[in-house]
Amino acid sequence: MVGIDPLSRYRFDMIMKSIAPLMILTALLLGLPMLGAISIGHPISLYLEFPPHTRYIQHAPFSWSAFALLVTLALLMGALFISLYLPRREGSCPITVQVRFPWWGWVSGFFILCFWTLAWKRFDWFRPFQSFTFTPLWTSYVVFVNALTYRRTGTCLLTRQTRYLLALFPASALFWWYFEYLNRFAQNWYYVGQELFTPLTYAVHATVAFSTVLPAVMSTAQLLQSYPALRRTRFQGPLVLGNRRMHAGAMLTLASCGLIGVAVSPDYWYPFLWVSPLLILVSLQVLLSEENLLQKLEQGQWHLVTLPALAALVCGFFWEMWNHYSYPKWAYSIPYVQRFEIFEMPLLGYLGYLPFGLQCGVVADLVARLAGASEIN
Repeated sequence: MVGIDPLSRYRFDMIMKSIAPLMILTALLLGLPMLGAISIGHPISLYLEFPPHTRYIQHAPFSWSAFALLVTLALLMGALFISLYLPRREGSCPITVQVRFPWWGWVSGFFILCFWTLAWKRFDWFRPFQSFTFTPLWTSYVVFVNALTYRRTGTCLLTRQTRYLLALFPASALFWWYFEYLNRFAQNWYYVGQELFTPLTYAVHATVAFSTVLPAVMSTAQLLQSYPALRRTRFQGPLVLGNRRMHAGAMLTLASCGLIGVAVSPDYWYPFLWVSPLLILVSLQVLLSEENLLQKLEQGQWHLVTLPALAALVCGFFWEMWNHYSYPKWAYSIPYVQRFEIFEMPLLGYLGYLPFGLQCGVVADLVARLAGASEIN
C-alpha cells in the first residue's frame, strides 16, 4: 500500500488475517443450516420470520434414558475438571493484592438491586419501561464484577483494558445474533412477550441486550482468575495432537455436518448448536495458520478452557435467575431433558454454558487482538 508505513501495514495485515476466519465462519453458519433445511424440503421463508413468533418444531418428550446418559456425561466432565485442578501445589500462585472497593462498584451494586427489583416487580408507574430492564441490569453487573476484580487485584478490564472491554459490546451483539439465527432451526428457546415489539424495536432492543453477553462472561472470567485456586490448573501437561491440520480438518467436517443436522433433525443434533461454531472457528484458525486455542493447549494452558467455561456457568446462573420473574423473558423447549427446571432452564441445559464459555473466550481473543489487548493471560 502506497503511503502507509510498515507498522500500519503490519497491523492492517493482522486485522485482515483475524477477520478471514470470521468471514468463512459467517458463511458456514448461515449457509449450512439452510442447506440442511432445503435438503428436506423446508421453505426458506420458514426461518426468516422476524421477530420469530411461529413455533414449528414439536420436540421429543422427556426421556429417562437420555437424561441418564447426559447425567453420566456431566459427571465425567466434572471429574475431568477436578482432575485438572487437584491436588494443588502449595505456593504455586502469587498472593492477591487487595485495595479499597471502588466507589463505582458501590454505585453499580446499587443499580443492580434497583433494576433487579424493577425487573421482577410490576409497578404501574414503571409499566412503559418494563421491557427495558435487562440491559441496565447486566451493564451494572459488568461494572460490579470489574469492581470486585479491582478490589482483589488493583486492576481490571474496565480500568486497564477499557478499549478492549468496550470493543466486546458490539462484538457481543453480532456474536449472539449468530445463535439467534441458529436457534431458528432448533427452536430450543423462545421469547415470551416479544409481541410487545415491532420488528424495528425488537431488533434494536435485542441488539443492545445481546451486547452485554461477552463483557459479562469475560469480566467474570477475569474475576475468577484473581483466585489463586483457579488462576492456573494443577495439570499443565501439553495436549498432544500430532498432525494438527488433520485434526482441524476432522473438526471442521464434524462441525459442518452438525450444523446441517441441526436443521435436518433438531431433536438429535441440537447440541451442535453450541459446539459447531467453536469447532469451526478453531479449525479455521489452525488451517489458516492463525494463533488458536489448540496451540495454547499444546503449551499446557488449560486455564484458557476452564476459566471461560466456569465464567459462562456463573453468568448462566444469573441470566436464568434474573430472567425467571422478568417480562418479557425467554423460556425453553429442549428435547428429551425438559424436566427438573432451575428457573426456566432444565437442569441438564446448564451443560450448554460450558462450551458456550469456550466460544466466548475464543471470540474475545479475536477481539483482543484487534483491540491490541490480552483477554486472559
